[in-house]
Amino acid sequence: MTSLIVCHACDLVHRRGAIQADSRVRCTRCRAELYRTNSASIDTAIALAITASVLLLLSNLYPLVAFQLNGTTRVTTLFGAALGLYDQGYGLIGAIVLITTVFIPLFQIASLLYVLIALRDRRRAVRQNELFRTLSRLRPWALPEVFMLGALVAVVKLSALAQVIPGISLFCYAALMLTLAGLTSVTPTEQFWAWVEGSKT
Repeated sequence: MTSLIVCHACDLVHRRGAIQADSRVRCTRCRAELYRTNSASIDTAIALAITASVLLLLSNLYPLVAFQLNGTTRVTTLFGAALGLYDQGYGLIGAIVLITTVFIPLFQIASLLYVLIALRDRRRAVRQNELFRTLSRLRPWALPEVFMLGALVAVVKLSALAQVIPGISLFCYAALMLTLAGLTSVTPTEQFWAWVEGSKT
């Protein structure tokens, strides 16, 4: 059965041919990008995923920020910040922060490692297609850049009230944000399916 692609801009239906490496396919009518692949290898994606997992671990182990006020120092972690929101009566916001900054990135990293390592060994991971489709739906909900923006605004505002010392976790999470962006750029949907097709040969 021939695969079809519908243009998101003008709804023109296209027949999809073989996926080529390092290519960008555009709509024949409106020239909108239908999909793209790149020349990155599976090893590059795995390396980025491992780097992201280490950064995510460090960002949860070390202090996010420290506050010094009247000789008293208070330190909080990423997980502690979410718990602090819950303790102040913002349970829903705390849960959203925890899910979007910790659990969804963790799922993204773990699922990609699970399927990519199997593809590198030219084998099929159990339920890899369903897992990658779920990952594609959840990717927009991974919001490290929104968290970083909020954290930077909070640090600037709180610095007028107390001495604020950014912790290792904040720098690790900033690096995680960049690493996840790189991981997303080298694993677009069509690139993944190209790797799947290549693993069958």
